[in-house]
Amino acid sequence: MENLQRRTDDGQKISFTPNFSQVFFNTDRHFRSRYELFGRGGDGTNRLVILCLGLLNAVLLITAIVIGINCAKVREGSLQVSHSAATQLISELNYLRSNHSDVMEAEEEAKNAFERAVKNHAQLKVTIEQQKTINDEYQKQIEALLTEKTNLQSNISALEGTCGRCLPSWILLNTSCYFFSYIEFSTVKKNWPDSRADCVSRGADLIVIDNQEEQKFVSDSIENLKKGNIWENGFWIGLTDTESEGTWVWINNVTEVEQRYWMEGEPNNIGQLGEDCGVAVYGPNNPWKTRYDASCQGQKHWICEMISS
Repeated sequence: MENLQRRTDDGQKISFTPNFSQVFFNTDRHFRSRYELFGRGGDGTNRLVILCLGLLNAVLLITAIVIGINCAKVREGSLQVSHSAATQLISELNYLRSNHSDVMEAEEEAKNAFERAVKNHAQLKVTIEQQKTINDEYQKQIEALLTEKTNLQSNISALEGTCGRCLPSWILLNTSCYFFSYIEFSTVKKNWPDSRADCVSRGADLIVIDNQEEQKFVSDSIENLKKGNIWENGFWIGLTDTESEGTWVWINNVTEVEQRYWMEGEPNNIGQLGEDCGVAVYGPNNPWKTRYDASCQGQKHWICEMISS
């Protein structure tokens, strides 16, 4: 190793030789290096070194203090920013909680409204069905009234032609007045005895058909009043064989001998109760064949006849 030399302020030379051979760890495990200084002025140099080290420590201390202060400021700023962000997040959380509560209430209200709407729909459906049933009944009544109106209009000339010789709802033909129960009671039917009793209560009796004109009048009148199933749309007349089976007698005690007015195969007296009362119908195939026999307890409309005034 070469010697290092330096001059002092008074011009003296100082030489020193670093000796790195004696580098070791002491007992407290600290690294240690020893330099051997050779030459004059060794104490002054040591003081200079110590002074430099002291200045360096002071600088490091000041630097550490400045860094600490800056770190504290940064930390304080970070805390302020974090506190502000946390406050904002808490506010937003509270807002979301409030909105969530409102949404839940709105959902519950919507659910209740939907249930009410379903219940109202079911009630409305029932009401519609009821109204439909009522409308159907009204429609039937309207149809019946229209039919009755048509029937009344078809007989208006005959009604006007009575000129007071017949009661209201009675039809005049020659010297007799005729009452067709369907005109006044379209839905009322009676058995043969009750039908005759009704005619008697009106000052009349069941019709007695004793000529072709009257036969045609009855047939045409029934055609205008009722159409359809002839077995259901017949009218009781004053003809019966209750006294002697097979011998048909009018209520005026005149025996019916004319056979051409009976329908094909009639009278036939079918049934356990027998068929002992005469019925008049409209025969679409043959307008002259307009009678058949039926049980006197059957329910039908009836025709009354009385002498005009």
